[in-house]
Amino acid sequence: MKIEQWQNDGRFFRYRGQQIFYRSEGSGPVLFLIHGYPTSSWDWYKLWPQLTENFCCIALDMLGFGFSDKPNKAYSLMEQADICVALLRYLNISRCDVLAHDYGDSVAQELLARHNEDSLGVSLDKMIFLNGGLFPETHYPVLMQKLLLSRLGGVLVRCLSKETLAKNLTKVFGPKTPPSEAEIESFWCLMRHNNGNHVMHRLIHYMTDRRIHRERWVGALQQASIPLLVIDGMLDPVSGAHMVDRYRALVEGANVVELPNVGHYPQIEAPAEVLSALLMFLDTTTAKA
Repeated sequence: MKIEQWQNDGRFFRYRGQQIFYRSEGSGPVLFLIHGYPTSSWDWYKLWPQLTENFCCIALDMLGFGFSDKPNKAYSLMEQADICVALLRYLNISRCDVLAHDYGDSVAQELLARHNEDSLGVSLDKMIFLNGGLFPETHYPVLMQKLLLSRLGGVLVRCLSKETLAKNLTKVFGPKTPPSEAEIESFWCLMRHNNGNHVMHRLIHYMTDRRIHRERWVGALQQASIPLLVIDGMLDPVSGAHMVDRYRALVEGANVVELPNVGHYPQIEAPAEVLSALLMFLDTTTAKA
């Protein structure tokens, strides 16, 4: 699916004066999808046709990403969680399952923490995490991410290019499942939309947020009253096998699906395997996988 079609089939809602892009399609139980950094909701394009046969799928571009507004301001994962809740309320959603990836995993952990406290305002039924920094101590960022977080970040974003993005994405994909040239082009176009590449250093402060809120977000996993699943590409240098080991050590009864030949973007690298694991976990008897 080309990004133009993805955009044309989407809508916007306003959150505190900012335009937030989202897509809503399908019928059945609600599945809320939360993307990662530095990409957008288009990350789900390979799963979308099959998922919307079985679910009412809702996916947004969080503030600073994709087709949403990209203000030159401080960003926080807490605000992104607020935006997710605002969208669900805007659409009159009272309960849902959640599928999250990367940056979105931390947003989902905050939603889970609020659910555990009975302060979310939306009932969560099940939650699925794809590769992401569930534990800051096992999140191994690539050099570019470290530089963007440093004092050089504001200068470095002016030098970002499609070639830089391609090089860094290829590092985190599996060696046998690299992103295609068309996917790189789409990722880059979405990053550059509304000069979004110029706020990448502001968005990357999610790594600081993870350290600040570690106890809350790890506690959310440990205290969860709903079923959780991790689907992980084990070759991911950022949050692969080492993150799974930590998850099993800290979360009792850890439910994990390992994808041995996959990197950081399972939904793009191995969509059929992700879909199979996802549908089995959600126990969708009408699935047409």
